[in-house]
Amino acid sequence: MAEFSHIPVLLNETIELLDVKQGGVYVDATLGGAGHSKAIEQKNNIKLLVGVDQDEEALAFAKTNLSDYDNVIYVHNNFRNIDEVLDELSIDEVDGILIDIGVSSHQIDTAERGFSFRFDSKIDMRMDQSSSLSGYDVVNTYSEEELVRVIRDYGEEKFAKSIARHIVKARENKPIETTKELENIILSSVPRYKGQSGQSNVQRTFQAIRIEVNQELEVLKEFIDKAVDRLKVGGRLAIITFHSLEDRIVKQKFRDLATGCICPPRILYCVCNHKPSVKLITKHPVTASEEELKLNSRSSSAKLRVIEKL
Repeated sequence: MAEFSHIPVLLNETIELLDVKQGGVYVDATLGGAGHSKAIEQKNNIKLLVGVDQDEEALAFAKTNLSDYDNVIYVHNNFRNIDEVLDELSIDEVDGILIDIGVSSHQIDTAERGFSFRFDSKIDMRMDQSSSLSGYDVVNTYSEEELVRVIRDYGEEKFAKSIARHIVKARENKPIETTKELENIILSSVPRYKGQSGQSNVQRTFQAIRIEVNQELEVLKEFIDKAVDRLKVGGRLAIITFHSLEDRIVKQKFRDLATGCICPPRILYCVCNHKPSVKLITKHPVTASEEELKLNSRSSSAKLRVIEKL
């Protein structure tokens, strides 16, 4: 296994806002390198930590990083299945749940994982390497219309139509196999303005394909309701996101869960009986400090939001 490297973002802020309780049960549903989980263990004498990750390489490293603790259960699964994971462990409710849904430094920096255009490798982008759909499949089998949807909606890329058209044209000759091939196609698809390299277009397109491969936004929507349902009263859910699409979902979902009456304004008194199920611990997202930004540039886009079960 390649050396695993991942610096946990917003570490101190996350642990403080998670309000780790002595004797509590906690779930790190995107265990990764276990940086956040190790801090949870160090913060207080907890009863149990459930570490979930769809990346088996991450789980293997986490077991080493948390080898001093015998109260950890490791689960290879996607965080969208948190209800199934807890059911299988006969755990009804927990004191806190954390997810950090960024791509790990290890995944980005491991060339053969095919996440980054910094390396010339086969297009892969699967967080769970047992998954059937890869970036190669998206690039080489999706129709032009499907590619436009993915690149436009998930990459917020204004040249999505041009990029999709060039991808389809290029694969008529031979399959698009490597990240560098894809990068060059994208660069040839967008106009070059003075002082612009086109790399931001490449980055947005790669992001879009990765989100499609891993169904990241759908997974996030599915997860939040399930996670809140499994929290004890007073338990907290902390979510760290890394781009606007994710943060928008979390912000809106947390706001909806924290809202009471949803009757139309014309109704003089409440008939819906809708009650908030959570309270907002963070009314605005927590972002990296200047000190953290100097140490870890990848923390620049991180946003932390936290809610507490009522």
